[in-house]
Amino acid sequence: MMMIDLKQLFEIVGESVNFDCNLNLSGVKLGMTNPFTEPVHLSGKVTNRAGIVSLSYTASAIAHTVCDRCLAPIDTPVVFGFEHILVKQVNDDSNDELVVVPNLVLDLDELASSDIILELPSKVLCKEDCKGICPTCGINLNEKSCNCTQKRVDPRLEILSKLLEN
Repeated sequence: MMMIDLKQLFEIVGESVNFDCNLNLSGVKLGMTNPFTEPVHLSGKVTNRAGIVSLSYTASAIAHTVCDRCLAPIDTPVVFGFEHILVKQVNDDSNDELVVVPNLVLDLDELASSDIILELPSKVLCKEDCKGICPTCGINLNEKSCNCTQKRVDPRLEILSKLLEN
């Protein structure tokens, strides 16, 4: 667990603290996958510039996901950059860009976990033109083709197709 004591940073203008650590996200599940089986590497700096304490860091890892169309496994190197302004307190809760650290100790693991999970794409494809799997026989249409009828008609509208037959 990476905790950064910010007391000295808030008191001394020009002060900075570098960090370089790993974050274990092996317990995080997104859908049916566990994208981070290896630790996520975090490196960055907390700086007090002109009385404003800011955090900037990068998170890098290999994301293990599956294609949303064909279910093929995908291993993608990811590098995300994040920046936050740290404050002791806020008067207005509507500013999402500020990170409040009332006890002057930053839980980097919690913040980075949230940042990384929110940055992951909601839809993952193995390639832009992925054909997916056949809904009838389940074959991966990127690898083979099948003879299944791809035309599916909603049973509620099937009666209307008979009007077009004449």
